[in-house]
Amino acid sequence: MHFTGTIWRPPYEAWSALLQVTAGCTHHKCKFCTLYDVPFQMSPIKEIEADLQEIYTHMPDVTRLFLTGANPFVLSTEKLKTIANLSRQYLQKLGSIGCFARITDISSKTTDDLKALRTLGYDRITIGVETGDNNALEFMNKGYNSDDILEQCYKLDIANIRYNFFYLTGIYGAGKSIDGVRETAKIFNQLNPEIVGASMLTVYPESELYQEILHGNWREENETEKLLEMRTLIEILEIPTHFAALGASNFFHLQGTLPHDKADLINAIDTFLEKYDESTLRKYRVNLKHL
Repeated sequence: MHFTGTIWRPPYEAWSALLQVTAGCTHHKCKFCTLYDVPFQMSPIKEIEADLQEIYTHMPDVTRLFLTGANPFVLSTEKLKTIANLSRQYLQKLGSIGCFARITDISSKTTDDLKALRTLGYDRITIGVETGDNNALEFMNKGYNSDDILEQCYKLDIANIRYNFFYLTGIYGAGKSIDGVRETAKIFNQLNPEIVGASMLTVYPESELYQEILHGNWREENETEKLLEMRTLIEILEIPTHFAALGASNFFHLQGTLPHDKADLINAIDTFLEKYDESTLRKYRVNLKHL
């Protein structure tokens, strides 16, 4: 298999076959991000085909592919069609294809483009929206605003492409989390994410955000505030969705279906906060060498 750099996939894609079609990120400007250290590149079709042959050899009955790279959905509709058609030549039981996407990747495609991709199996894509708060989106240089999130996800709804959100707990900065999370909930509550996957912000020295902290332009939320932020988000989300905090950046794993499990999720956070003090929680964060 051809893989470039560190490969990331959501926890819920653990049973999907991984196929590299891109490496790196087209944006590569988010102040907090240290995940992708290679320039954006598309894999040659010959490499993609060779990897599909290898997947078939070891997993001939695979039903789902997850395309790796920070945002493979940026590829043109025609390139995504080519990848889907080629995949189906090798994997006869393939049912769906997922990948990471930026909001801006969707904006370059028409609703008809998206419908065509849905017909070919693109579904349950994961979008790193991080937040719906415009102040945080602008400061972190995400490259879009909350109106863009609404507009592009509405297009996915029309095309019947299901989607999941990555939410970044701690993105607002110290003292700003409750206002920020309320703005986020206003956006999320108008949309239909199947999963809201929460990760906790961990600031690494090689990030641009670390320099902002050194220059006094931003202060990190403490660990207790991050947990209270997550609690508030769960509390005010009104949509039916699966909430999951499963990655290594989270102190403990937490998941459940909203609204059914809302009280249980909130109780789990409250119990955790009663058990662990700030110094213990901070020790976990500073000793987290990578995500």
